Amino acid sequence: MNTKDLKYFEEKLLAEKNELEEDLAKIAKKDSHTASGWESTAGNIEVDSADENEVADKFEEEEENAIIANQLENQLTEVKAALDRIKTGKFGICETCGKPMEKGRLEANPSARVSIKHDHK
Repeated sequence: MNTKDLKYFEEKLLAEKNELEEDLAKIAKKDSHTASGWESTAGNIEVDSADENEVADKFEEEEENAIIANQLENQLTEVKAALDRIKTGKFGICETCGKPMEKGRLEANPSARVSIKHDHK
């Protein structure tokens, strides 16, 4: 892959990283005590003055946010790994066969680790 293409994909990945971090910040807060570095939130509530339904709604919201945050964190991890592959010269190389991946594959998913024919998701 040439330098121009690498720069293009690096910029695309950095933009995706920023977007994921912004999305995460809407439903989670940074937490250095968790493995992922993020902890989901459901907004503030004063439990003493809240009725049971309001408390239940907040717990449900936090559970939903935790699921979404987990998905966003996984995507963020993949984007960061792709940025690392750019730095190490391994970006765009299929991790299964070691051959260059299809440019269309990388355009659609720049954090892809394997070529289309090896993707069994």
